[in-house]
Amino acid sequence: MVVDRHTVASKLMAYLRHEIALADLVDWAETAMMDADFPESDLPAVRDAVARLGLADVRAFGLLWEDCEALLRRLGYAVRLDFVAS
Repeated sequence: MVVDRHTVASKLMAYLRHEIALADLVDWAETAMMDADFPESDLPAVRDAVARLGLADVRAFGLLWEDCEALLRRLGYAVRLDFVAS
């Protein structure tokens, strides 16, 4: 399995949209760290993001909004919020 910056960003965005639970994101990241191939062109950013997401369920690390925004920015994405009345 190849995990590039788009793959990581997609998983993180799915978490932020409440499409996957934190536990699922962490499980995916832990599996990716063990089994995935990371493209050389994105290696530092992708590897660091996946490693960080793999620790998101540890109380000392957690996963704040600011963390998600910083990870996405490092992966080449800008975060924009859109608010609508419910």
